[in-house]
Amino acid sequence: MMIVICEDEMYFASQLKDIINQYLHQKQYNATILFYANGEDLLYSGISPDIILMDIKLPGKNGMNIMNIMKRLQENGYNSQVIFITAYQEYVFEAFDIDAIHYLEKPLNQQKFFAAMEKAWKRAVSDNAKTILLNNRAVITKVRLKDIVYCEVFNHQVNHQVIIHTMTEQHQYFGTLDTLEKELDNHFFRCHRSYIVNLDYIVDKKPGIAVLADGRQVFVSRRKQREFAMRILESCKGEN
Repeated sequence: MMIVICEDEMYFASQLKDIINQYLHQKQYNATILFYANGEDLLYSGISPDIILMDIKLPGKNGMNIMNIMKRLQENGYNSQVIFITAYQEYVFEAFDIDAIHYLEKPLNQQKFFAAMEKAWKRAVSDNAKTILLNNRAVITKVRLKDIVYCEVFNHQVNHQVIIHTMTEQHQYFGTLDTLEKELDNHFFRCHRSYIVNLDYIVDKKPGIAVLADGRQVFVSRRKQREFAMRILESCKGEN
């Protein structure tokens, strides 16, 4: 787990790190703790922390502006759990607009902080348990399995370009469907040498074609059609 402290007051940041270590020791959890003195450094670091402890009054953009930008990055798989820790009360409603775990006031109440950390930790563990990480030219993107509609591959002379489709976007990287298939769960089916589909998004089946919830269609190979029909049936039974 990666925890980030974004705080410009060095004394409080050090104090907060000590309290986090107490929490980790009490729960017997392991985590890496990183520190940023302003939001821009965190924003442009390229990392995807599991938990962010964010001050609001910071040099440059305030913490709320930074988190609003990061929220938009969730479209690319960014899903940090945020706890605001600040001396200012006026941003509390904005904090919950971006689905913050908690809004804690300074000086910090340790009991409330531990409760907020536990909620953030459990949510982060749940999110991480069902995601894959894609590496495209040194840019790491986290994608939740439940958001994937289908995956396809295009053959090139040297590399294979894999495209992962969600309902709203596409993620491209160089790899193989064979490797990707091993990272997916039993909601997915390799229906063709060039396609893997999420059975939860299948809305219709035609000869040699699977129709998806967003209207797109993918091929089902002849030798896979019988198994594909059985997997759809099993999937439907599982929902009942």
